[in-house]
Amino acid sequence: MSISVGRTPTHPLHPVHAVLLGGCVPLFLGALLSDIAYARSYEVQWLNFASWLIAGALVFCGFALLWAVVEVLRRDRRGRRRLGYALMLLVTFVVGFVNALVHAKDAWATMPEGLILSALVAIFVLAATWLGFAGTRTAVTA
Repeated sequence: MSISVGRTPTHPLHPVHAVLLGGCVPLFLGALLSDIAYARSYEVQWLNFASWLIAGALVFCGFALLWAVVEVLRRDRRGRRRLGYALMLLVTFVVGFVNALVHAKDAWATMPEGLILSALVAIFVLAATWLGFAGTRTAVTA
């Protein structure tokens, strides 16, 4: 006789929300790598790449933040984890926006502030992604 074990997700992210959240990570990390390349080579094009990557990441992050706020406000999905996730996305968005403003400066005037902010935003977006996907763990039921 065999026993079947089913797995059901506890609080899965909607697939569109997961795509929006997942889209932030490579764009913010790409901006950090572009800033590192700019700091080492002084080629202005790396700064332009970073500015465009930050702008794209802010679009994804803004929609993911909006979705997270709606999830927090929904009566059936309230919880500390969802609130912490939404707050981390808010911090990521705000620091990312400040980073975009810093990158709007003239070339070398963005360094080292732009590089430091890009590193912080990369850490924040990784933490927000970790919190966002932490609720998708499966519970084993018999």
